[in-house]
Amino acid sequence: MKQKGQKGHAPNHERWLVSYADFITLMFAFFVVMYASSKADMKKQAAVAQAINDAFKSLGLFQSVSKDQTPKAAALSASPDAQVSPVNVVLGEQMLASPEVRQDLERIKKQLEKLLSNQIAHHVVALRIGRDGLVISLREAGFYDSGSATPHPDSIRTLDAIADALRPTPYDIRIEGHTDNVPIHNDQFDSNWELSTARATRLAKMFIVAHHFSPVRLSASGYAEFHPVANNATPDGRSQNRRVDIIVLPSMTIPRAPAMNVSQARPEAVNAALTKPLPSASQ
Repeated sequence: MKQKGQKGHAPNHERWLVSYADFITLMFAFFVVMYASSKADMKKQAAVAQAINDAFKSLGLFQSVSKDQTPKAAALSASPDAQVSPVNVVLGEQMLASPEVRQDLERIKKQLEKLLSNQIAHHVVALRIGRDGLVISLREAGFYDSGSATPHPDSIRTLDAIADALRPTPYDIRIEGHTDNVPIHNDQFDSNWELSTARATRLAKMFIVAHHFSPVRLSASGYAEFHPVANNATPDGRSQNRRVDIIVLPSMTIPRAPAMNVSQARPEAVNAALTKPLPSASQ
């Protein structure tokens, strides 16, 4: 009971400041923990980057990094003819960013533009420097019958000119088959996957057998209709998508075994799958 004459304490209307201060303290602690975590992640990323750089240097792929040169700059300045261990490493966009490699691909592109000026004018061949390297795009209309993996006889000279221009280069070659989205089913192929792959592998076989490319320089793949360069909703777009792309890769290559002279080797020594005759369009 209150004694007589004792006055009650007035209510404190600022107690909310205590809760607010606790909330601010918790928020501060949260952001301190987040900041510390991000710093730890950056350290981990730096450690991983350094480990990768050391691994590449141990293989001889990158030059030694000076104090005023970052690992990335050292990678881009590495020569494509550097003597490194027996591994072929494709550096993709980093190598394409190298001024020396880009200039060399531009030189090859200009050489091919002169050799294929007539085909380029008739829109059956297109050349461009893409993300992966120099792309030589062969339209179906100039090289194949619909649904066939066998090149037209009158297109062989064009293919020979391309192969002769690419054979002396130090770069690897990837051959890609592409189609439009119209389904296919004939006596030779049950799908666009099979057609696109057959076109790519047949062209790889031609480069190896007829033009003596080392098989280790070549790869072939089929993408069917899933990598279009134009809209399949129009006839012109579908025509552009039906193509075989020969891609000159900006690879950093190392000394390989001497290229096999296929003209003197037994067919089975090249590759049994490549030397096995593919079904012709007339079958």
